[in-house]
Amino acid sequence: MDWKKIYENKVVSIEEAAAKIESGDKAWVGPCSSAPIQLLEAIADRVDELENVDFMSAMALHPFKFLQSPKYIGRINYHTIFYGGYSKAFYKVGNVNINSAHFSKMDKVMAEFNPNVLLADVSMPDEEGYMYYGPMGVAFNGSAADTADKIILQVNKHQPKVKGIEHRIHVSEVAYICEFDHELPELPQPEVSETDKKIAEHLLPLIPDGATIQIGLGGLANAVGYGLESKKDLSVHTEMFTDSMVHLAKKGVINGKIYAGLGLGSKELYEFVGEGKVELAPMHTVNDPYEIGKNDNFISINACLMVDLTGQICSESVGFRQISSTGGQLDYVRGAGLSKGGKSFMCLASVTKDKDGKLVSKINPVLLQGAAITTPRSDAMYIVTEYGVADVYNKPIKERVNALIAIAHPDFRDELRKQAIEAGLITE
Repeated sequence: MDWKKIYENKVVSIEEAAAKIESGDKAWVGPCSSAPIQLLEAIADRVDELENVDFMSAMALHPFKFLQSPKYIGRINYHTIFYGGYSKAFYKVGNVNINSAHFSKMDKVMAEFNPNVLLADVSMPDEEGYMYYGPMGVAFNGSAADTADKIILQVNKHQPKVKGIEHRIHVSEVAYICEFDHELPELPQPEVSETDKKIAEHLLPLIPDGATIQIGLGGLANAVGYGLESKKDLSVHTEMFTDSMVHLAKKGVINGKIYAGLGLGSKELYEFVGEGKVELAPMHTVNDPYEIGKNDNFISINACLMVDLTGQICSESVGFRQISSTGGQLDYVRGAGLSKGGKSFMCLASVTKDKDGKLVSKINPVLLQGAAITTPRSDAMYIVTEYGVADVYNKPIKERVNALIAIAHPDFRDELRKQAIEAGLITE
């Protein structure tokens, strides 16, 4: 049968598609700009008919109904593999469950969750009848499609046809199709602070021409990303393709391969990815440390929340309070460690302010009780603040302590040294 006839036979209204969800279903939901917003809201409208439906996704960029009211708990439960966006905004409501997982192991995470449903926003079909998962969907949707026996997709003319591996699905593989055209939700870029700029100034000279880069999100990432304009012949192997990378590619600074798990940011970024200039692949493939390590001079740059004096790095929580998620940070730190000439940089401001406006050091003898260790000290390479760079890789404890005190805020260095001596970490 012609694929167009197959497509027509599977098209239903959004309400009809939502009615196909049953109690007990476990659904992988396309994350961020891959979320079928209108379909999900229609499912939420059926809350009184459903029990024990589990949605798993990442970083919601829409204020879904099921996040905003406790009436959904036990009926439509939401799980996130990356905490942020509206899942953070509505966390206190009680229907957000945070799953801790390394992105390099997402194939195993998906197998453990074992979704019987895939819900995703996709492109219009191409001339062969394939619908594309878009800049965000390639990272995870293919793995979900492998286990799901009920695939329900929302076709959206604004979803780009992207290039990659496991990046599309044929109309014949889908159970139901609904249609709704909407602009993709964007992730606003934070301002670059003066501290971000100072941190970037310390590490930019350590990045060689010809490097392959991975940079995270945030003001610091933007300070570094846009600061790379003076470099030459860069390539990309990254979990997340960002707006700063679009800028560098258009400037000709990035002229090698661009390989990523997902693209997240502005409309300009989505259009760039849709032009086929980025090769997307499943996240567990992109984030495999051994694959990352095959890139010579691999440079990984990420932000963290706090560091102890031996080099243990927390990037997820302030005490027991969750701030972010595990994601792929350690995957890239380890990948850089396997790369010939590789370097990983963990960056943070030296201080923050408490609720009374008092300065608090983010480098301390011990982490706060409950703080999650995202990167073990045995993997940490370069730790950077606005006061400099501490090289702690394969260094003895005494050297680590002295190097980290040297990049702490000057107001805290004497006290940190005193505490380190009292703890027996150093002798003087």
